[in-house]
Amino acid sequence: QVQLVESGGGLVQPGGSLRLSCIASGIIFSRSAMDWYRQAPGKQRELVARITNGGDTNYAETVKGRFAISRDNAKNTVYLQMNSLKPEDTAVYYCHTNWGLRMYDAWGQGTQVTVPS
Repeated sequence: QVQLVESGGGLVQPGGSLRLSCIASGIIFSRSAMDWYRQAPGKQRELVARITNGGDTNYAETVKGRFAISRDNAKNTVYLQMNSLKPEDTAVYYCHTNWGLRMYDAWGQGTQVTVPS
């Protein structure tokens, strides 16, 4: 069974930093691309950052230069380092991957990040 478990969210003042973590099980992590998505109240879920199994990364324009995605294959963990946080970064952040030959979606339970205005 595929399981993704996020942690690290919280309340942080504007300009502050947080690091999210996602531990994966039930997949061959080293072969898996991993994503971070977020969903703000009343908005659609959006892709924030992606890291391929080879370590290539890409980011949403709104977070480029502030967020960094990384992975530790020995720990089956993907991270999202978030710096210079803004109120508009407030959202529930989800870890995501695709697995299996049919590329099924797997989602974590989400972790809340709140940056007050």
